[in-house]
Amino acid sequence: MTDTPREGAAATRRAVEALRSALLAGDLAPGQRLVEADLAATFGVNRASVRAALLDLAAEGLIERIPNRGARVRVVSVEEAVAITECRMVLEGLCAAKAAERATGEQIGVLRDLGGQLEAAVAGGDPMKYSALNRELHRLVREYSAQPSASELLDRLNGQIVRHQFRLALRAGRPQVSLPEHLAIIDAIAAREPERAESAARAHLASVIRALQEDV
Repeated sequence: MTDTPREGAAATRRAVEALRSALLAGDLAPGQRLVEADLAATFGVNRASVRAALLDLAAEGLIERIPNRGARVRVVSVEEAVAITECRMVLEGLCAAKAAERATGEQIGVLRDLGGQLEAAVAGGDPMKYSALNRELHRLVREYSAQPSASELLDRLNGQIVRHQFRLALRAGRPQVSLPEHLAIIDAIAAREPERAESAARAHLASVIRALQEDV
């Protein structure tokens, strides 16, 4: 059995994936300093692999490198989060439309089941469960759209605003607002109506933008 490599391309990929997962899970706070030596020890790779991983994530807009001070988790203002969400609106609309065209009967069944779980989470007053289901719904719509270019772009955009998404998910009353928006997306995809699915997705992201702007 071979040891897990501490250097080279494989080690860099492992560090990128681990860091990206931590960022998307909200485990690293905006502005948090990222110390190469600490990350290398945590991920079991050398510092060169961590440095290469940080460069990759900087290119994705997830972290920023400060001259003579190393790297930190990038801070995204509300104004920038709104601009990013405006881009998401177009891409999410495209994916919803494609999902309405391409989703199988089995996949539609999965979406409908997820809609029921979203309703149960709201009825049970469980915002964290609702937030996790929300992310899963958006992920599945991207997957079912079979539009990898849009999906890759959305992954990058979502990673930059994950903290804003978490904050919205925990805002009192927000799940009750977004639930019917999510159900409308599911219904349109299930009905195989691409234009209605795109319109529902864009309407949901417009609602997210309005909610973000309340923080300005």
